[in-house]
Amino acid sequence: MPLQLPADIASRSTPFYLYDLTLLRQTLTALQAAARPRDFHVHYALKANANAEILALIREHGLGADCVSGGEVQRALDTGFAPQDIVFAGVGKSDAEINLALAADIWCFNAESVEELVVLNELAGAQNRRARVALRLNPNVDAHTHHYITTGLEANKFGISVSELAAVIELLSTLHNLELVGLHAHIGSQITNLTVFADLSQKLNEIQDWLSDRGIMLPHLNVGGGLGIDYQRPEENPIPDFEAYFRMFEENLVRRPGQQVHVELGRAVVAQCGTLISRVLYVKRSQQTNFAILDAGMTELIRPALYGSYHLIQNLTSQGSRQIYDVVGPICESSDTFGREVALPETNRGDLIALRSAGAYGEVMASNYNLREKAPAVYVG
Repeated sequence: MPLQLPADIASRSTPFYLYDLTLLRQTLTALQAAARPRDFHVHYALKANANAEILALIREHGLGADCVSGGEVQRALDTGFAPQDIVFAGVGKSDAEINLALAADIWCFNAESVEELVVLNELAGAQNRRARVALRLNPNVDAHTHHYITTGLEANKFGISVSELAAVIELLSTLHNLELVGLHAHIGSQITNLTVFADLSQKLNEIQDWLSDRGIMLPHLNVGGGLGIDYQRPEENPIPDFEAYFRMFEENLVRRPGQQVHVELGRAVVAQCGTLISRVLYVKRSQQTNFAILDAGMTELIRPALYGSYHLIQNLTSQGSRQIYDVVGPICESSDTFGREVALPETNRGDLIALRSAGAYGEVMASNYNLREKAPAVYVG
């Protein structure tokens, strides 16, 4: 799908986040067309993008909200998500965040440690409430993705080890302000090898067999998210293969009678609908390389600096012969680089540059480092 640009783009100040709402609607429609016939309930992971206009469209398409902070819980409530459609995960929930979610009576806390369960029980009792919890388990399944965004190995900080499960179940019998309603697992992000979801399904099947042998049947199973996108070819593959993703779980996950299965997708929903638009400030030439210096930097899109991540870079102005550039930002850090040895049409001061697939972990991770102003959002479609 070609990049859709606003008619007045030439006169707009840069940088800005450009959101294609038509593509977002198409993505949400494809997502629900794959999920609903298989009876999967989708919660959108707000950490990918918490823009209010984006959230409103996501809510209208029937998704719930997956939150990892009190601020995200509040944003979900403020943008119209019903409390019964909100789940709250996160390895370090503060007392204030827990109290906020308890007072709102959200559907479920995904609890990540014994220590958290004890605190949650105490705070729920103080509000005279009974909190619904799902145990976030660490299934020790390798997602084969970047080590910064792998979350399902025993070396990671997330979740409760499977080896602790028996002790945790015993503890829960003494925590009278908690109601165990399910299990939760999330093994990582930007996963393109779907067979790891079969591995996760098999591990969850084994855990549920173990629980069933002890007379425990849980109504709620959350298999996390993590489905990746095509950063290299966003125009050829603007919508992820949701059919293959849900089919992998359908074929490998054994559901218990009446059990609801939930997924948490973020990047796969919003990444391709967002583009960071910037202008070239200078083309600095040296004996070693040519630098295309943009007015956007790591303050607007930190993924390349943080993860060494690839984003397709396009010159929207020039049609000249291709040259090689290091595309960098204005921030006073050598890591403020979007791409090295990038082939672009001959690039000049004032050219408009698009950094594609920036709808996830772009605007939401922006900072005002160097006291830079936040870039605005612009919508098409």
